[in-house]
Amino acid sequence: MNRKWVAVLVLVLLLPLIASTQLVQPAAGEVLQSDKERITSPDVLTDEQALLVEGNSAFAFEIYQAIRGEEGNLFYSPYSISLALAMTYAGARGETAQQMADTLQFLLDQERLHPAFNWLDAELAKRGEGAEGKDGEGFRLNIVNAIWGQKDYEFLADFLDTLAENYGAGLRILDFITETEKSRLAINDWVSDQTEGRIEDLIPQGAIDALTRLVLTNAIYFNAAWENPFNKKMTADGPFYLLDGGQVIVPMMKQTESFSYAKGEGYQAVELLYDGDELSMVILLPEDRQFEAFEESLHAEQVDIIISDLQTTEVALTMPQFEFD
Repeated sequence: MNRKWVAVLVLVLLLPLIASTQLVQPAAGEVLQSDKERITSPDVLTDEQALLVEGNSAFAFEIYQAIRGEEGNLFYSPYSISLALAMTYAGARGETAQQMADTLQFLLDQERLHPAFNWLDAELAKRGEGAEGKDGEGFRLNIVNAIWGQKDYEFLADFLDTLAENYGAGLRILDFITETEKSRLAINDWVSDQTEGRIEDLIPQGAIDALTRLVLTNAIYFNAAWENPFNKKMTADGPFYLLDGGQVIVPMMKQTESFSYAKGEGYQAVELLYDGDELSMVILLPEDRQFEAFEESLHAEQVDIIISDLQTTEVALTMPQFEFD
């Protein structure tokens, strides 16, 4: 079985963007773009790279702890949240900027943070070159940002420069005040295009209104094939155990192969590589009746330890087929 997933983050903002005294007032239909080119090889020190990854990882698991109590399955993209809010952070100053940095675990100052995100985006873009996708059309890891601003609203040139140089993003102008529904549909169409039609009508009616001034959208589309595909002939119905002690019968995939594997107190972990060996899925399996305790203890440092403990060994792997919409 191959895997693919799509995540989109939308933020509807009412905040002014503070940067310099030079203002730009665009008209509807324009694409407002700084004349500065994106920096293709940002000068980011190794310790700055490490601080960005450390902060992003810490934020990812803080978000998980905050939302894990919601009913049902959970699927989210912490990188989308960090990246899109970093773009917003570029326009923040004073107490607002400090609160954003504290919450998002931004450990670098503004001057160094945005080049570091530019570096990380470039590193991700390199992954999977020449690898296979699920549909035979080649591996895809597409990360695309767009910003949608209100017609005639005053946007500051320094803010636009930061977006252009570090995120390759400009400002697409809409009229949220007098063409609210048309603006909503325009954003939804963009999201659909960027995710190959996987997400339609992302923004529901009423989410954008006449008070909206800025919308940030970040779309991630990931399509990859397993390095060790599951043989369909080995898939058979079997029990999947639920947290309440019950079980359901579902199609279970099976294979015995060399995987990176670790076993620790209260859990097992296995890493499934995607074609190309540059990306992987790490599965954490708590022991029976240990799910809640393991989940409560889950944080970035613990996951780093688990991943560092992975060692190649022969594993008889059984896991359910699954799809999450």
